[in-house]
This record gives sequence, structure tokens and C-alpha cells, in this order.
Amino acid sequence: MTATTDGSAGALGPRTAPADEAHRTSTAPADLQDAARRALKRATAHLLDRQDDEGWWKGDLETNVTMDAEDLLLREFLGVRDGPTTEAAARWIRAQQRDDGTWATFHGGPGELSATVEAYVALRLAGDPPDAPHMARASAWVRSRGGMARARVFTRIWLALFGWWKWDDLPELPPELIYLPPWFPLNIYDFGQWARQTIVPLTVVSARRPVRPAPFALDELHTDPRRPAPPRPAAPAASWEGLFQRLDKALHAYRRVAIRPLRRAAMRAAARWIVERQENDGCWGGIQPPAVYSLIALHLLGYDLGHPVMREGLASLDRFAVWHEDGSRMIEACQSPVWDTCLATIALADAGLPADHPALVKAADWLLAEQIVRPGDWAVRRPQLPPGGWAFEFHNDTYPDIDDTAEVILALRRVEHPDSARMEAALTRAVRWTAGMQSRDGGWGAFDADNTSTLPNKLPFCDFGEVVDPPSADVTAHVVEMLAHEGRAHDPRTRRGLAWLLANQEPGGAWFGRWGVNHVYGTGAVLPALTAAGVPPAHPAVRRAVAWLESVQNEDGGWGEDLRSYRDPAWIARGTSTASQTAWALMALLAAGERDSAAVARGVRRLADTQAEDGSWDEPHFTGTGFPWDFSINYHLYRQVFPLTALGRYVHGEPSFGKGS
Repeated sequence: MTATTDGSAGALGPRTAPADEAHRTSTAPADLQDAARRALKRATAHLLDRQDDEGWWKGDLETNVTMDAEDLLLREFLGVRDGPTTEAAARWIRAQQRDDGTWATFHGGPGELSATVEAYVALRLAGDPPDAPHMARASAWVRSRGGMARARVFTRIWLALFGWWKWDDLPELPPELIYLPPWFPLNIYDFGQWARQTIVPLTVVSARRPVRPAPFALDELHTDPRRPAPPRPAAPAASWEGLFQRLDKALHAYRRVAIRPLRRAAMRAAARWIVERQENDGCWGGIQPPAVYSLIALHLLGYDLGHPVMREGLASLDRFAVWHEDGSRMIEACQSPVWDTCLATIALADAGLPADHPALVKAADWLLAEQIVRPGDWAVRRPQLPPGGWAFEFHNDTYPDIDDTAEVILALRRVEHPDSARMEAALTRAVRWTAGMQSRDGGWGAFDADNTSTLPNKLPFCDFGEVVDPPSADVTAHVVEMLAHEGRAHDPRTRRGLAWLLANQEPGGAWFGRWGVNHVYGTGAVLPALTAAGVPPAHPAVRRAVAWLESVQNEDGGWGEDLRSYRDPAWIARGTSTASQTAWALMALLAAGERDSAAVARGVRRLADTQAEDGSWDEPHFTGTGFPWDFSINYHLYRQVFPLTALGRYVHGEPSFGKGS
């Protein structure tokens, strides 16, 4: 099968045949060390140059044009949309359109219906006429896929806000949900933190069903404007889908007889819940989508645009804008300074920077100041656990991230900080909190413990991606690696986490990657954790993983995996080689003792040969994951920090820490 250059159109991406035994144990060329050192030096200088004066790093977080479209729709709904912002957003949206008229949700991906509908509507707001060639191609493609009626529920909610879709034809979401206790099925804490923050304000929007006058019609997005919402087929009565379809019908009926004082009280309770979770920078959870829906909900409940909550919320959204030299404006779904800073610190330390280097100390100072020392939503499941984690974003004290916290600990252990007492106190709090967030099955999720209910994903309105936060291999691996390096390799929590990882290895030898694409990411996280926890390189699980990584190495020496692997197993570990995915594979192989293997030599050579003169790497492909398949991320700093880490470990060996295992 012939591979395409981007791992997309029609054919599967690159893959090579497994290396034979003689090839596996061959020695790297004599000049490879020199090439790796040169690349290491250039990459180190490039990353140091990108550090902010306050000590942090942050790369752009690129997702898809629904962020930009929904930003414009929010401004239209609130009556604050202006010409310059609209044109800048439209310029970015137009630039992302594919030749067939569609918009994809990741680089090289297929056209996606909801993204195309939302982008089209945004360009109509910007004044693009429906008969313009690029607009006509988009609307024709939408009709060929069933029209706006086949878009996801969240897209149709945006359309309903302007009368382009009927509220009666959307799933019901009652605000009384706020009253369900944490032990009751489908209470708000059964949802992952990102979904919880979105669903609570949407209960208010669903109850109020607002409609703003539409500035134009969208008949061209219907297959038949006279019948815009054709009935969807009923699911089998005995299935979960059938059960929840009947529940939704019951909730629509309940809406007509709901006790009005109770409903008003529920909306007030939802408003209090929302306002209590607004962060110091005005945002909600440091994430753009919950902020957008929270602003709509509060506005419907009487908060005018001059109210401090609304004023600060709107101002926070402007900070998600990335302006480009061509005048276009891209909206980030989130910002990742804590994650980027701890990864950059690890990379620079592994590259050979002294532990007391000013850049590392400055980064540690900033990270220490960002530690969260008050409870958040996670305390609902762990009420007795003292706080001590880190979040992903600049401001998000409500939702510290277990993954970030584990990596921050690993980063801080690489720094020789002048205030050792402060450092130890912070690390003690962080290790205790992270260990205490272990789920009952032995693994760790990203934000909550035991967030494992299977019911939320079955609800009719939950078609926008993953809405629960069960343990994953990548997060569990990072925690196990951290605990091992903290001298807790034999702690019962670490051993249970290790057992979870071994039990969740896939038959082929890989691990699924929840927060990065995909099996290359999961395997790249797990192998360093296993070896840190004392699993010998000769262990069968390690050997299976090494053999798998070698078997999926691309002919050019790199590794790549397309996001389609989340939907189609045929795409697993297939795709254009990327710098970040090549680095993940190398980190795994180096941890497994494969430094002198041919696979490592070819991977290192690939990184050295593809590095730009300024020390960076080019990576248009998306290698980060928000929701598997449904929401993908290009972390623009991944292409820098992970290759630097891999090269550093190749040149200098595996890292050492302040505490041994």
C-alpha cells in the first residue's frame, strides 16, 4: 500500500516492516553523537530564547475553527460583535478551508460536518455571500451530508440561539440537575470537569430557550428547507440509546409541567455554581467553551454586560486570541503555560543545563507560585485530601490536573532551588495530593478520582466528545514514574498503578494514549514509568513494547500516528513522521535500554536531519488530544520540548533526580 505524504488522502500513512534481530542490535554511526550534540545545542538555545521574563513558556494551542466561529456567534448573541474582530476571525477561518469547501478538525484530516456548518455561519456573519464560490462549495457539501440536521447537538444549540433550529428538536437539559446529590446517577460530578463546566450553564440556556433575531436565513444548509428536522430513527427499546431517547421524551414532557418556583430556584443555584467557579482572570476553568456558555447563561439570568462577572468574563476571552502577522485572529480553546513550562524545564535539564541554571530556577519560581492550595471540585470525591496540585493554565484553581502535577514534580526535582525548604514543602503537598487522587481500580484520571460512570456518554446531548474522566495509561504512567523517582517505587499505591499499567497493555505491545496521539504517546509514557518503578528491560511487557515500536518505525526513521487511529485500528501507528511522536518513541526505547539499537540511531538521525537552522522543528500535524477523535490539538511547543528531551537522554543518558527509587 502506497503512503501519502501527509498520512491522509486515501491511503494509510507510512510504516515499515519489523527489523530483524541482527538489525536491532547494530551500533549507530560514529558521527551520530556529534550530530545529536549539535542538534541539542541549537534546540537548547532556541527554547531558552522563548522563555518569558516571568519564567514560563507557552506555545500556541491550535484546535479548529469552531472556536473562532463560536466566538463570533457569542459576540453576535451579546450584541458586541465589531467589524475588525469579525474580519480578523474570518480571515483565519477562510485560510483553513479545504479545497472541497469543508473544514477539518485536524491537519490533513477529512472534512467535518459540524465544523463546516459553524465556519460557514461565521463567514456569513462576516458578510461572505452564499453564492461566493468558497461558500457554495461548503453549503453543497453540507447538504450532501444530510444538512445541518446531521450536525452535532452543540452546533444545533448555537443555531437555535438565532432561530435557525427549533429548541423543541434538541435534547432537553433541565436545570434541576444541579440538585442531584453526588451519589445519584447522572449528577454533575459524574461528568468530567470540562463537561461539567459546560453542562451546568447549558441547563440554564435549555430552560430559557432564547432566540435572537437571525441576521439572515440558512435555507441553503438544509436538504429540504420545508422539512428542516427530519425524524431520526428510534433506537431499539432494549438498548441504552433507546432508554435515553425515552428519558429525553419524558424530560420534554416534564418541561411543560415543571414547578416554576423550583425551576427558578434551580437556575439561581446554577448561577451561584457558575459564579463561584469564575477564576481570578475572569475565565472558567481556563477553557474557552465553558466561558462562552457561562456568559450566555448569566446574561439570560439578568447579568448585564457591565456587571463585573460579565465584564471580566468577556475580557478573559480576548486573552485566548492569537494574532498573526497577516492580520488573522485564531482563538485558543485553552492555554497551557504550566504544562509547557514543566515540559520545557525537564527538556532543558535533560539536555545538560546545570540544575542551578538561572532559566531553570526562574521556571521553578514561577511554578512554585502557581501551586493550588485550596480545594476544588475534585474534593467532592476526596473530601479529606489536602490540596497541592497544579493546573494546566495560568488561572484555574478549581481544577488542578493530576497529569500536570506529576510532571511538575518531575521538573522541580531537576532544579537546584536556593530555597530548598520552600521547594520541599511544595513537593510534599503535591506528592500527597497526587497519590491521594488514585482511583479504586489503581489508575489515575486527569482531574478527578473515580470519574468512571458509563452513563453520561450515553445521553443524547453528549455527542461532542468524551464527557467522563476515567484512568488512562498516559496519566497513570506519569504518576507512577513520579512516585518511583520520589522513592516510592514499593509504595502500595505505586504497585497498584504499576499493576494497572501492565494489565492495560494491548495485545500488540502498545498502550492507548488518551491525551496524546495515540499509541505512540501512550507507549512513550508507559515504558519510562515501568523502568523507573523497577521493571527490568527484559520483562515481557517491556520487550513486547520495544518490538512494537520497532515494527512501526517509518522508513524515514521517524514515527507518526494519524488521529484516525482513534476510530480505525488500521491507522494505529501509521502517519507522517513528526518530531514529537519520534521523540516519544525514542524516550520509550531509551528507557528500555535500547540506546545502541538501529531503531534509536535512525530516530535520532531523523531528528537531527529535520531540525531547522534556528533549532526548531516544523510540525503542522496535530499530536495532542482533547477528546479522542472529536477534539484534537496542535501544541506548538511539543515539536520543541520532546525532541530536546529525547536528544538529551540519548547524549547524556537517563535523567537523575533529587530522590532515588
